[in-house]
Amino acid sequence: MAQSDFLYPENPKRREEVNRLHQQLLDCLSDSFDVTNKLTEVLNMHLGCRLASIEMKRDGTIKENCDLIIQAIMKIQKELQKVDEALKDKLEPTLYRKLQDIKEKETDKIAIVQKVISVILGEATSAASAVAVKLVGSNVTTGIINKLVTVLAQIGASLLGSIGVAVLGLGIDMIVRAILGAVEKTQLQAAIRSYEKHLVEFKSASEKYNHAITEVINTVKHQMK
Repeated sequence: MAQSDFLYPENPKRREEVNRLHQQLLDCLSDSFDVTNKLTEVLNMHLGCRLASIEMKRDGTIKENCDLIIQAIMKIQKELQKVDEALKDKLEPTLYRKLQDIKEKETDKIAIVQKVISVILGEATSAASAVAVKLVGSNVTTGIINKLVTVLAQIGASLLGSIGVAVLGLGIDMIVRAILGAVEKTQLQAAIRSYEKHLVEFKSASEKYNHAITEVINTVKHQMK
């Protein structure tokens, strides 16, 4: 038992809570890496992009890993912006506006994109049109991706950012020492509050991101049948 545990008998429980919350944060990070790589694969396959996959940096900090995902998403957004600009250039203004209209049927949007996708990509596939509609013509998906980037940036800038992702293998006392440098009651409480605050937003953003990209993938599979 740590010496400060005699002064703060709740510390052992708090250390376990910090450990549990840290693992949940890493699970969300890992999911975000996986989903981003799935999205990258779809864009490379159907929109002719040449994006590289990313891998969690096990010996890095939480901030470093958040930054890896943010950088990958920014590259994805840059590619999608190129497609959006090409659609805007090739389509009549009324048709382009229909792509942004949430009231328009998705099948109709895909048909609209299908008219010009071959000019943009050099070939025309319904799968490519579906990807463009889902990722370029959807303000909902764009908003979800932007929200994830915002949450990741906030986590990286918080007191959690400097924590190494690999501290889980060190044991609970070592984790807390690596995170806080001490086991004061107030520090443990602050760490728990910070984890809890960011996890609520991160879990929500990560789940919505996962759902949105899974929907893109399922739509593509349907178009390829």
